[in-house]
Amino acid sequence: MESVEDFFQGLEQLNIIGAALSKERDTTRLLENILIAAKKITRADGGTLYRMTEDQSALRFEIVRTDSLALAMGGTAGQVIDFPDIPLRNATGEPNRSMVAAYAALHEETVNIADAYQTVGIAADFDFSGTREFDKRTGYRSQSFLTVPMKNHEGEIIGVLQLINALDPLTQQVTVFSAADQRLAESLASQAAIALTNRQLIDQLEKLFESFISLINLAIDEKSPYTGGHCQRVPALTMMLAEAVDATTEGPLAAFRMDDQDRYELKIAGLLHDCGKVTTPVHVVDKATKLQTIFDRIHLIDTRFEVLKRDAEITALRQQLALREKTDASAEARVHSALAEQQRALDADRDFLRQANIGSESMAASDQQRVRTIGTERQWRNVDGLQTEFLTAEEMENLAIRSGTLTQKERETINYHIVATNNMLEQLPWPKHLKRVPEYAGGHHERMDGKGYPKGLTREQMSVQARTMGIADIFEALTARDRPYKNGMKLSQAMNILASFKRNGHIDPDLFTIFVEQKVYLRYAQEFLPAEQIDEVDDALLLT
Repeated sequence: MESVEDFFQGLEQLNIIGAALSKERDTTRLLENILIAAKKITRADGGTLYRMTEDQSALRFEIVRTDSLALAMGGTAGQVIDFPDIPLRNATGEPNRSMVAAYAALHEETVNIADAYQTVGIAADFDFSGTREFDKRTGYRSQSFLTVPMKNHEGEIIGVLQLINALDPLTQQVTVFSAADQRLAESLASQAAIALTNRQLIDQLEKLFESFISLINLAIDEKSPYTGGHCQRVPALTMMLAEAVDATTEGPLAAFRMDDQDRYELKIAGLLHDCGKVTTPVHVVDKATKLQTIFDRIHLIDTRFEVLKRDAEITALRQQLALREKTDASAEARVHSALAEQQRALDADRDFLRQANIGSESMAASDQQRVRTIGTERQWRNVDGLQTEFLTAEEMENLAIRSGTLTQKERETINYHIVATNNMLEQLPWPKHLKRVPEYAGGHHERMDGKGYPKGLTREQMSVQARTMGIADIFEALTARDRPYKNGMKLSQAMNILASFKRNGHIDPDLFTIFVEQKVYLRYAQEFLPAEQIDEVDDALLLT
């Protein structure tokens, strides 16, 4: 008979196990821990944990463990369980009373069997032919069974816990499961069911939350096909680099470590790092040329050139008509030649403005001046019949943009997305394990030297995670192929630019070293970039 001391030790174990189960975040490990804990607390040699299928029609094998056979299936063991589900009803719809696990689930009661091979008593009510076949194949002897339904706080059966072969603590011989064992197992099953249900609810909430984030990114994607991929690739690269830092055992970042909660927090921050772009006007995000708004206004300028050319032709024709009475062939030739020269000049200016409209990494000062000269010195008759400057001040400002296609005001509009991101994220009631999401997501445009935005933070004021995301954001932008204003850079070119950013205080030098030495850039490229962008990179040169 079990002593009072043994019973209280069992209760103490139950409390410890219950506390441990409530802390486990991974569902697979939670299921495994439930079964291992039940085996330990009842001194069972083997056991199986079943879960109810989604349609509530059967019990599915989740975890199988038998110590004496060194059998471990399901869970973290990695061995797939290929046993068929146990149906709760037969083909005619009648309850399945022949299988002890199904019986316990259907009747919501514990079944305690002293010997499965007995042909009289409770054991005779169940079909143990499968158990006997297993014993015959393995040389095992399944004897005592304790089968406990798992009921959550809403009174629903969510699974069944089955323990096999209780072992005497002194002789290690198979014995029956005692009444105390049964009470402890039932208490554990109740705690485990609640822990599992809570974990499932948390998983469902997290899935809903991530789906909502995906919805935001989809909205950005629908606004602009040029940013949707960015919202997916930056988090992926951020996690690649963060994992490389976590694995580092030497250097300034050797102490950096992440647990599962840290990883999830960084993942969420990565997915939300550009959520503020929902506020950015689409014509600015998608501005592929300097004159693009809702449409590319270069075509309006083309029309003005056509007006000038026709005006010039009309003037020439009038001059020729005035010479008809005199029949001065040489004068007419000069008029025709002057017209041709004038139209060549117009065509040259039009071709120049078309090219200027495309944008480049750096527009020469002389070309910027030529835009202004064309805009102010050329005149055209507008729709009101008035002579006016050929280009408006706003058109000249756009066409003279030195780098890219955005004016300073438009750049500020684009940059505002990070302010919007901060404003949006800082207003949310984040739970404790996600408190740092706003800081991680909102810091990817800061610089190590304090010259970034929106807060002008320095390296010392930023977390490793925020600095990691900064590198990921820049590298993805350099190599992205889906921008309206540029092609994706070769890997070597992007890495050289990133190295220059390291030297001028833009990005974290220690993180960049890991990015290079651990070849994070190459793993990313192999997964996300086409083969033609992946070329040789001189790692040693980058680290000088």
